[in-house]
Amino acid sequence: MNILNEKLKDYKVILSSKSPRRHHLLKELGVDFEIQALDVEEVYPDGLNTNEVAEYLAILKAKPFKENWQHDKDLVITCDTIVSSENKVIGKPKDRNDAVKTLQHLSNKWHEVISGVCITLADRQIAFSETTKVLFNKLQEEEIKHYIEHYQPFDKAGSYGIQEWIGYVGIKKIDGDFFNVMGFPVHRLYQTLLQI
Repeated sequence: MNILNEKLKDYKVILSSKSPRRHHLLKELGVDFEIQALDVEEVYPDGLNTNEVAEYLAILKAKPFKENWQHDKDLVITCDTIVSSENKVIGKPKDRNDAVKTLQHLSNKWHEVISGVCITLADRQIAFSETTKVLFNKLQEEEIKHYIEHYQPFDKAGSYGIQEWIGYVGIKKIDGDFFNVMGFPVHRLYQTLLQI
């Protein structure tokens, strides 16, 4: 049994996420968990600072669990990831055209990927966010169209997944946690869970 599983052995760990990437990353940490993904409308107040949005949404996603708490030893992990460019939140694309416009906008410039995580226990909540800066090369129109056509990134904030083709050919530099860009700041999560 690894050190984290030993630490969490008395808890029932619940990951509330539909993201296959988050499922994979938490599994790679060696955590035994079950998935209970609840639908929560991802709405945040106007005027909220861009770097606070992901953490706010992660806490919001934990609300249904808090309101219907089942067992003292439940430990619920909720998460949200946003992309921010020029202090504006870029969500998931509405359609193909929106995805094209987003990638054109991100081309040849830095943007930020911010993941918020909320760990909810019977007696407390721990929330944090992690920011990674990402620089795209100048993306050619053909590259953008090829990526969208073959990878359909319509469920991804910022219209891309770093672990897919566009990440291999389009990303020039990363400043921060690579896995955070995939949607889960696993290093920070690991360290936080060890302190539970």
